[in-house]
Amino acid sequence: MYRTHTNGALNQNNIGESVTLVGWVQTIRDKGFVMWIDLRDRYGITQLVLDEERTSKEIFETARKLGREFVIQAKGTVLERESKNNKIPTGAIEVLIDSLEVLNDSKLPPFTIENDTDGGEELRMQFRYLDIRRNPVKNKLIFRHQVAQKVRNFLSDEGFIEIETPVLIKSTPEGARDFLVPSRMNPGQFYALPQSPQTFKQLLMVGGMDKYFQIVKCFRDEDLRADRQPEFTQIDCEMAFVEQEDVLNVFENLTKSLLKEIKGFEIEEFPRITYTEAMRRFGNDKPDIRFGMEFAELNVEAQGKGFKVFDSQELVVGIAAPGCASYTRKEIDKLIDWVKRPQIGANGLVWVKYNEDGTLKSSVDKFYSSGDLQAWADKMDAKPGDLLLVMAGDKNVTRKQLSELRMEMAKRLDLRNPEEFAPLWVVDFPLLEWDDETNRYHAMHHPFTSPKPEDLDKLETAPGEVRANAYDLVLNGNEIGGGSIRIFNRALQSRMFDLLGFTKEEAQAQFGFLMNAFEYGAPPHGGIAFGFDRLVSILDGSETIRDYIAFPKNNAGRDVMINTPSSLSQDQLEELHLKVDLNDKNEED
Repeated sequence: MYRTHTNGALNQNNIGESVTLVGWVQTIRDKGFVMWIDLRDRYGITQLVLDEERTSKEIFETARKLGREFVIQAKGTVLERESKNNKIPTGAIEVLIDSLEVLNDSKLPPFTIENDTDGGEELRMQFRYLDIRRNPVKNKLIFRHQVAQKVRNFLSDEGFIEIETPVLIKSTPEGARDFLVPSRMNPGQFYALPQSPQTFKQLLMVGGMDKYFQIVKCFRDEDLRADRQPEFTQIDCEMAFVEQEDVLNVFENLTKSLLKEIKGFEIEEFPRITYTEAMRRFGNDKPDIRFGMEFAELNVEAQGKGFKVFDSQELVVGIAAPGCASYTRKEIDKLIDWVKRPQIGANGLVWVKYNEDGTLKSSVDKFYSSGDLQAWADKMDAKPGDLLLVMAGDKNVTRKQLSELRMEMAKRLDLRNPEEFAPLWVVDFPLLEWDDETNRYHAMHHPFTSPKPEDLDKLETAPGEVRANAYDLVLNGNEIGGGSIRIFNRALQSRMFDLLGFTKEEAQAQFGFLMNAFEYGAPPHGGIAFGFDRLVSILDGSETIRDYIAFPKNNAGRDVMINTPSSLSQDQLEELHLKVDLNDKNEED
């Protein structure tokens, strides 16, 4: 066999034993008469030693030909180490080698394979297989595995069955763009890669499986952001004969279990707020509640005083930044410039310093008395020493802009502690969103979400007021899970498709298989899907999902390691019945 022990296993209990180790050469220290080699594998590092008195000349010659990342096998005896290293588990021993074999040599790596590397992100993605050897990456992938195992164990204990659903499915017009796969055997026809196993898990409920889950790959061909991948992983779940409360209880307990077992963090109960309340208090539907700075609406207190910037707007709203009254004018001007950036798009920012002595100084003293400003401070629950930041404009736009400012201030004030966890449920989302471009309603979640039963009579008369039987689980300002109680009645599903602008023929062509299934005793059902990549990263104190994916894509959706997406040959295209002129390149190419 190649080895008797791994490189993280040996300690003082093994002194005197003959062992065989394998791994990669981490470092070599050659003092002429003595050499030390740090040998690394997934499990740790072991120091190997050679000296002129006890090691043959032949082994010395082999050792001196070694380089970083050579793969070697070393046999020898475990000795107590004179200069111990308390920073590693094997730091009390070393192995005096009496046999050394090079299993494979290595080119000089393009960056150092150490915890702190000199390789840039793009270079490390190009050589991802080398980056994985580094502890920071390796440990994140191991952590991901551990979370997955705990999820599987919890759901299995709760009676869920893991079932695989198809990867080649039917393209649907709702949601993000599909990745399409041409069919060679069916000219001109295409499969799609699933954005979610949504309809299949509903069909499993019709099939009587009762509780389903799957840790599953999903795909979305959408515009990329810094922390979004074209392929991602979900914990996908569905339950039959349930109401919203049943689903929330199970998956609140799953999240509690993960927080307790992985982080030692216990929480009694997750707060629940409505979508409307979340937008009013925080300006978004995934609020970070680890800190305050809740919104205070100031229309009553700030309008009608002659300040036209406020008087003409739909909403005047502000936050109190704790301890920031000491900001200089230069620092405040930088904040104003920050909100005016195109990414935020605000016209400006009104500020009020609530000084430690209780006095108030603002950028609008000309229009507001000390009493007026004190009313603002009282409405914001501000304290002496705080800085009041106020914005005005269209309600939805201004809330979004102030939400961005709230998060930026929390970042600057170091209020987003990654070792603190603040989950909550957001419920009662709108069922539909109006899209001015297409001049029709779109489903806020997806077209299979059930309306609140008490709002059914508004479906045709006031569809914009109908609330969905939907819920999102938010953790530290990130949506980690979302789901709903589903429609399970053909007539109601047909009404939903009508609202979304489908003709009867279109609905039947796209989703007839599901509506047909509803005619064969479909049970009430509902479920949820967790974004597994994001959940893992947050549990590990990070918000960068790419670090927890073995082979991620870059910001342009490319895998720079294998250089994909890539072109196909003309023969391949013709076999797939696709006509593409490979010589016709656009100007950007």
